Amino acid sequence: MEKRRTLAREIFAEGVTLHTGVPVHMRLLPAAAEAGICFSRSDLPGTAPIPALWSQVFETKLGTMLKGADGATVGVTEHLLAALSGARIDDCLVEIDGPEPPVLAGDALSFLALIDEAGTRELNRPRATLHLRKEIKVGSETASARLLPSTEPEFFFEIEFPSTAIGHQTFAFAFDEAGFRREIAPARTFGFLQEAEELRRAGYGRGADFANTLVIDGDRLCNPELQRFRDEFVRHKILDAIGDLKLAGAPLIARFEGRRSSHALNNALLRTLFSAPDNYRRVTA
Repeated sequence: MEKRRTLAREIFAEGVTLHTGVPVHMRLLPAAAEAGICFSRSDLPGTAPIPALWSQVFETKLGTMLKGADGATVGVTEHLLAALSGARIDDCLVEIDGPEPPVLAGDALSFLALIDEAGTRELNRPRATLHLRKEIKVGSETASARLLPSTEPEFFFEIEFPSTAIGHQTFAFAFDEAGFRREIAPARTFGFLQEAEELRRAGYGRGADFANTLVIDGDRLCNPELQRFRDEFVRHKILDAIGDLKLAGAPLIARFEGRRSSHALNNALLRTLFSAPDNYRRVTA
């Protein structure tokens, strides 16, 4: 029987946020069995913790933002959630004194390093999983996301950009802890130089720089020394999808396929999944 897992001890990190560009302090703390993943805004006293669940998603532009019952929000949750998924952490409290976790290196590997330093421990409760009964699909001919029944968690993603620095990329990944750490977690976020000023005026990307983001200018990658994989861009899209699907509240035993999918489509996929109880079955080993 696989048991639920939490951190062995609390761990601390600090840094600048990706979109708002402000310094934040973050603590990852152990949590009791069945507490799930929750975010707590320590800079907003009196606000309740925000559950990391699909139903709490408030905004999906350039990241997944969650909103609590009393209006507190936390944005850009997907990189940290992907790391927690990759480390098989079921219960954890994330305490931050700002609007987003720190961007760190723009990947999930930085958060995995924190989890490694804290260590993990099993809890005396079985871990439940969600198994698909049928195909679930959202989107259109140009952009889509779907879940298919499978005996193991699998991911496939396809992207295409006019810039030859990215072009057409696909990647398939059968999820396991070692594979996630090696193939997906190191993939950094990316952005386009020509969009940077407009995004910053709109309140996005203010913490992005040449040390934490792969920056594309036309057909050129401005900081190739940061690139870890030739197809890093599509791998990062899988990283985002893993983080977004962590919001299911339990591991999904399914095949995810994304074609130009977005945070919005990933959340729509979960909302469709949970719209009917006969779409899935919950299994406790």
